[in-house]
Amino acid sequence: MQVAILAHEQFPDRAKTATGILRYGDHDVVAVLDRTHAGERVRDHLDDVQDAPIVESMADAPDCDALVIGIAPIGGGFDDSWRPDVRTALRRGCDLVAGLHYFLADDTEFAHLADEHGCSIWDVRRPPEDLTVAEGTAGDVDATVVLTVGTDCSTGKMTTSYELRDAARERGLDAAVVPTGQTGIMISDWGIAIDRVVSDFAAGAVERLVQQEGDRDVLFVEGQGALAHPAYSGVTLSILHGAQPDSLVMTHIAGHETVREYEDYPLLPVDEYADLYEDVARPVCETSVDAGMLNTQGLGDDAARGALDDYSETLGVPTTDPVRFDVDEVLDSLL
Repeated sequence: MQVAILAHEQFPDRAKTATGILRYGDHDVVAVLDRTHAGERVRDHLDDVQDAPIVESMADAPDCDALVIGIAPIGGGFDDSWRPDVRTALRRGCDLVAGLHYFLADDTEFAHLADEHGCSIWDVRRPPEDLTVAEGTAGDVDATVVLTVGTDCSTGKMTTSYELRDAARERGLDAAVVPTGQTGIMISDWGIAIDRVVSDFAAGAVERLVQQEGDRDVLFVEGQGALAHPAYSGVTLSILHGAQPDSLVMTHIAGHETVREYEDYPLLPVDEYADLYEDVARPVCETSVDAGMLNTQGLGDDAARGALDDYSETLGVPTTDPVRFDVDEVLDSLL
């Protein structure tokens, strides 16, 4: 499927959905919409992803099958400045894919245009209607279940999940990512956005996903948020208890000391954070932090390797940067 991705004024650093699709999705990206960088190309900003032109608006994008909203602001709202691009896409017969808490299919104007031009609207954060509370049975699956956890939001949990999946598949293992957020769902075309699920059913939703793919060799469950995050800890806890993982992978950003967007809240030391995850999981399932992933973006190679050595020593487990270096040693520690 050929898609255009909307990432106005956020690409690439604050457009996690856009960069995730560019790096791991099977979609053919024909353009990225970003008024700030119009006239440039994706490869001017990101290595090792598919290239595409960056254009000012949907009117400047080549023909495609769908427009993907590639950014999700805090709170998941819809920015009204995007409305002309969405209108243009629908009038050109493009489907819409969005991961916002604001459902585009419930927008009267967009619903009318979609009906008029024969388009579909997929709000990937809309949860199934038949969810239930957890039964505490995810630990019974045959697969080795690995959950990515972090010290904060956007520390690389999704990236880690897909890099480990790809490395496991290269070894001939039947491996899959269990998507629990909007970007992973767009990449893998299945999953449930846990942050949109009624709290009583959140762990049960994760349990359902794990059991659905439980006959594979290994499952990498995409973590969300952070256990001590002042806003999103509830989602993190639901995934931790719902997945009942065999192992945890601790993700962190080198030099990161405070919670992003909540700068008055210092991060716990990473070893204390690892202990916290294990302690909170223990009443439901015994698990341990068996590997670490560190985002070393912005550091030179020598500094990055030094930071990884320090991170590994602090956690007492193998670590790597999953984008910059290979993940083989980390995968060994998990399998």
